[in-house]
Amino acid sequence: RLNMLIEILFKGERRDIYKNPQQFPFKIGDYAIVEAEKGEDLGVVNQLGSMLERKKVEGELRNIIRKPTLKDLDYYRSNRKREKDAYRLCRSKIVDHGLDMKLVDVEYQFDGNKITFYFTAEKRVDFRELVKDLATIYKVRIELRQIGVRDEAKRIGGYGSCGRNLCCSTFLKEFEPITTQCAKEQNLPLNPQKLSGLCGRLLCCLMYERDFYRQQMEKLPAVGARYKTPAGIGVVTNVDVFSEKVTLSYTPEKQECLPYQELSHYERLTGPESGK
Repeated sequence: RLNMLIEILFKGERRDIYKNPQQFPFKIGDYAIVEAEKGEDLGVVNQLGSMLERKKVEGELRNIIRKPTLKDLDYYRSNRKREKDAYRLCRSKIVDHGLDMKLVDVEYQFDGNKITFYFTAEKRVDFRELVKDLATIYKVRIELRQIGVRDEAKRIGGYGSCGRNLCCSTFLKEFEPITTQCAKEQNLPLNPQKLSGLCGRLLCCLMYERDFYRQQMEKLPAVGARYKTPAGIGVVTNVDVFSEKVTLSYTPEKQECLPYQELSHYERLTGPESGK
């Protein structure tokens, strides 16, 4: 069952899993021609092996048809150049029709039977006349697909403030809803510029450690909680969720940092000034 399932990566981080019934020998980085809707498409082998069998796949898998020839690869590269021309033409047509939409990317299906135009828009756009114009010019199937700003960042790619490639264009498959509550739970300053990614939405990585912070904060005292210790009555002013240490302030000049386990032996005071 060697290479029975293979994940193929296409332009704009679009990827799908295909069957390899003819058992072509592939390795990561190889090109492959696959079945597409009413035609053929060409992509790059992104993943193979037993790990793919564990992935949840919906619907019937299409097949890998064959390995591309040198002529196929030349045609594939020419499609990339044609996409640039189609992008410029479509943008001018959008202006001509006065449509409130932003063209993001253009993708030719390998066999040239379909061209997909990806765009973003704040509202629903009536692009029927635009499709007619494009179909008249190219005489192939035209698809206009509206995507969100996070999908736009995924297709275009780039680097985050961490210096690494965007998570959405490398390994994220789905986008989770993210709110400022995620930042509050991690004691992060609510600065939109620092909390937003290239797409202008809240950083996807705010979700990565959220469960850990929730678990820690359930057992650690909140900022504002008061404790009676041998040094006096102290107020929690800082909580380190990683080292599980708590800073108690007795006066502006007197503070001490205690392990949470040690603090749990002292009396916790209740009252309007105490934290949760």
